[in-house]
Amino acid sequence: MKHRVYRRGGQGMRIRYAFVDGPIGKLLIGATEKGICSLLLGDSEAELEAVLREEFAQARLERGVLTEYVQPVLDYLGKQTPPNVPLDLRGTAFQLKVWEALRQIPAGETRTYGELAELVGDPKAVRAVAAACGANPAALVVPCHRVVGRDGQLTGYRWGLKRKQQLLEQEKAPPRFT
Repeated sequence: MKHRVYRRGGQGMRIRYAFVDGPIGKLLIGATEKGICSLLLGDSEAELEAVLREEFAQARLERGVLTEYVQPVLDYLGKQTPPNVPLDLRGTAFQLKVWEALRQIPAGETRTYGELAELVGDPKAVRAVAAACGANPAALVVPCHRVVGRDGQLTGYRWGLKRKQQLLEQEKAPPRFT
């Protein structure tokens, strides 16, 4: 998604979205014709829909099924392999670089904010890396839950530390075969 389109609240964009019940709460998956633009975690459909409507106030939002995205995300919640789905994310060049680096962290592993800053080539940008993680629009498929404090402790997570802990525990568990 072009940054100027995002700045205008998604004006002229069509975003389809669907809700999913998962083991870590409600999920809202939003997608343009290019791929997932939003994956939100929460406790209620109303809460998640309000966040989507606020972020994309000028877009045409259509509730639907999104089977092509929902099933890979649900499959991921039961296994360690992240979903291989197309993304349509908007952010600064730095944010996009951080989000791509996050996608390179293997399931079951974590990195500190400092290590992630080094991975993106700017070791002094620890706070900027943390801000990029906090601005991540696509939970799970951009696994910002894999970033911890320099002491290895869990730190802030937009979707709550309980969910972060659940995701990390799930990833460290032996894969389940269905």
